Amino acid sequence: MSSVQVAFWVIALLVLLAIAFDFMNGFHDAANSIATVVSTGVLKPQQAVLFAAFFNVVAIFVFQLKVAATVGKGIVEPGVVDHYVVFGALIGAIAWNVITWWYGIPSSSSHALIGGIVGATMTKVGAGGLIGAGVWKTVAFIIVSPTLGFVLGSLLMVLVAWACRGVRPQRVDGVFRRLQLVSAGLYSLGHGGNDAQKTIGIIWMLLISTGYASASAAMPPGWVIWVCYIAIGLGTMFGGWRIVKTMGQRITKLKPVGGFCAETGGAITLFLATGLGIPVSTTHTITGAIVGVGSTRSASAVRWGVAGTIVWAWVFTIPASALIAAIGYGVGRLIF
Repeated sequence: MSSVQVAFWVIALLVLLAIAFDFMNGFHDAANSIATVVSTGVLKPQQAVLFAAFFNVVAIFVFQLKVAATVGKGIVEPGVVDHYVVFGALIGAIAWNVITWWYGIPSSSSHALIGGIVGATMTKVGAGGLIGAGVWKTVAFIIVSPTLGFVLGSLLMVLVAWACRGVRPQRVDGVFRRLQLVSAGLYSLGHGGNDAQKTIGIIWMLLISTGYASASAAMPPGWVIWVCYIAIGLGTMFGGWRIVKTMGQRITKLKPVGGFCAETGGAITLFLATGLGIPVSTTHTITGAIVGVGSTRSASAVRWGVAGTIVWAWVFTIPASALIAAIGYGVGRLIF
């Protein structure tokens, strides 16, 4: 078998591994899209996952591929990436997703992937192989996205409370049960738009590094785009029920009006980040929005112990996935 044939099958294997990560991303992050709409009783779980998966895939027609370009070309210097780096990055991201899913911790699949890329790259060439601007804007949004979600969620909740003053609670509940379908759809659209593009980006990175795609091309191959959006939609359909419970009720109790405000605040944040080409955590974003909504009632309405555990998972995600990716890079050197 020639070296070209070997390279092709190695690339095919890595593409399949990336698609598996994408599916797991949808599976792991399904809670971000459906937890509020399920916990408020607006949709049954089976209805919610189909609803969210549909909008995950529809996002292909809405967003430009700016996040994919950041991941594919804006994190690591050209010429540094090879199939060992991609393998290590994917192993780091997938392993951390499995660990946090098992314990029901809503960590970030996005930052697990970025941490994996960073860890594998640094193992190969050190920090000099990284593009500082791309890494730092991603790291900055670990703080920015939940903060913005918090601010928008709480602000919307205050505005809605003011607008609905004097209206019977039953009427408010009925109206926002319908409106929550809109907000859940928008959030799922933002989830698909930002998260599917991260896998598009790493496959694009792999294809460029191996000569199967041009570095000067404005877009990755069309099949990469479609496969990644469909994979994340299928992952959402299967859902990560361990995390749904944490996101839906353990942080704070939500009613339809609260679910609407949290999802809308989160969706605005995701639309903004995707438009700027910044890979953000949908988990961080919706958690911040949920906490913001709960805090408008009272500080005691938020279970700060649960929120604190989630924050610690955020802190550890990039270094933990980077460490696993470094090990994965070494294993890849032995396997391929």
